Amino acid sequence: MGDTQDWTAVPGVAERARSVLAAAWSCVVTADGVREEHVGAHTMTAEGAVRLAVPDDSSLFAVALCAPRQEPSAVLEFADVAPVPVCNRIRARLRLAGRLVPAGRAVLFRPARVVLRQSSGAELVDLDEFAAARPDPLTDVEPRLLTHLADAHPDAVEWLTRLVRPESLHAATRVVPLAVDRHGLTLRIERTRAHGDVRLPFHAPADDIAQLTERMHVLLGQANAATCPSALQWQRADGDG
Repeated sequence: MGDTQDWTAVPGVAERARSVLAAAWSCVVTADGVREEHVGAHTMTAEGAVRLAVPDDSSLFAVALCAPRQEPSAVLEFADVAPVPVCNRIRARLRLAGRLVPAGRAVLFRPARVVLRQSSGAELVDLDEFAAARPDPLTDVEPRLLTHLADAHPDAVEWLTRLVRPESLHAATRVVPLAVDRHGLTLRIERTRAHGDVRLPFHAPADDIAQLTERMHVLLGQANAATCPSALQWQRADGDG
C-alpha cells in the first residue's frame, strides 16, 4: 500500500536500525542462560559497539568474563514502539547477536550480526554500515511530534488522506500518524479486522524541526490541491475490505 517512492522517501536499513536502537527505552539481553531487561542502560560507541551500564549485581558481568573470545555468545533485542496508540504498536524489532566483554563498571557488546525486522520483512544489516550510520535526526522528538499531531490536529491528519489513493482508504475506521522521520510521514490506516500503512514522502529530507514544519506545510498544500474528494469519505465507511 502506498505510492511510488523516490530516493528521499525511506531511510536506509542501517539508519533505521540505529534509530530503533536510539529510540528504544529498554533492551533485553540473553546470554548463557541469563535473560535480563535493562531500562535506559544502552548507548552506542563510535566503533558500533553497545555499552550496557548494568547494575553491579547483574549476571552479565560473569557472562562477559567467561564468554568465548571469538564466538557470538549473547543476543540483544530492541523494540520500536509507536508513541501514538494504534493496533499492533510494534513498528520494528532489532536483534543483535555478538559477544559481551568487560568494560570497567559496564559491559560492552560487540555485534557480529544485526537483523532489523519490519512489516516488510527481516533484513540483515551490514556491520560497517551499522557502525557508520547515525540515528534519524528526528528520533528524539518524534514521540512529541506524533502525539501533538494526533491529539491537537486530527483535522490535518484527515486532510492528508487526500494524498492517499481512495482504494487504500476503503473500509477504514481510523487514520493515525504512525511514524515520522527526516524522509517522510507514515499514516496507519485501521480497519475493523486489519490495518495498513501509507507513507507520504517529503520533497527533501528534514534535519530539524524548522525543516520538518516546512515539509509538513508542503504536504498539506499538496493535499489542498489534490482532487480526491472521495478520500475524505473514509470516516463513514464500515466493514472490512
